[in-house]
Amino acid sequence: MNSHTISIKETTNPSIIKFEADQFITQHESFEFDNIDEAKSSPLAQQLFYLPFVKKVYISNNFIAVERFNIVEWSDVQNEVAEQIENYLNSGEKVVISSEGKKKIPVTVYAESTPNPSVLKFVANKKLSTGSHEFITIDDTKHAPLAKELFHFPFVKSVFIDENFVSVTKFDIAEWNDITLELREFIRTYVEAGKIIIDPSAPETKAKQNKQLDASYEAKDDISKEIINILEEYVKPAVASDGGNIEFQSYDAKTKNVKVILQGACSGCPSSTFTLKSGIENMLREMMKDKVETVEAING
Repeated sequence: MNSHTISIKETTNPSIIKFEADQFITQHESFEFDNIDEAKSSPLAQQLFYLPFVKKVYISNNFIAVERFNIVEWSDVQNEVAEQIENYLNSGEKVVISSEGKKKIPVTVYAESTPNPSVLKFVANKKLSTGSHEFITIDDTKHAPLAKELFHFPFVKSVFIDENFVSVTKFDIAEWNDITLELREFIRTYVEAGKIIIDPSAPETKAKQNKQLDASYEAKDDISKEIINILEEYVKPAVASDGGNIEFQSYDAKTKNVKVILQGACSGCPSSTFTLKSGIENMLREMMKDKVETVEAING
């Protein structure tokens, strides 16, 4: 039996707290319950509604969001609720038994251009993955059924999947005007059917889980930690909006050189070298003072 760990995440709405699991808890479906009667299909949601302060329960791929009435503050009860959810998940009971009584959110997917003319970003209105995954060939897709299906299109060169988007790199034989609608509809239909996108048991997925990430982070030196924090806060959001990802690879204290991995739309992008030098490198040199001199991409 898999062991679940719950993390408490604040949201922009002070009445709503997300209780995030380190594994998928539904098959890429979302459920919203306004009261205990609506929650007949979810024993977990029903259990939560027995708490007098619970107003609404929302269950998605890897989290349960709970909206409270104003009779309590989350700071007084959130730890107990997290423990209750964690115990329920670890009991092995189903989160949702059937589709009865749920409100299923329709899937929408829209295409978005990126700075890389060979890459298009397909953004979904639901979570697709708990981490980022890059697939250069179909041989990489053993645990990623969606990516494997996409490689069956002859014009697909590589696939990058992140939390709520899929970036597709095409071969030059095709023009986006001719293939965008076909790809967008294929991805939308695939996701809406509730098919597996990334197998939760995949090595790539397990490597992204919080415990492993925390252990890897803690093992690094203080300068590397500082660089990682800057990349996470200032660089990753902008890179993700362009359909890509950046990962810290290493830091050499002697040469003051930082190596990073570029993925998705950033890999092979004509403007990636300019972005590295004028953006990321300058930022790290400024924020890290005499500790960083150069930033180098080991791919892309």
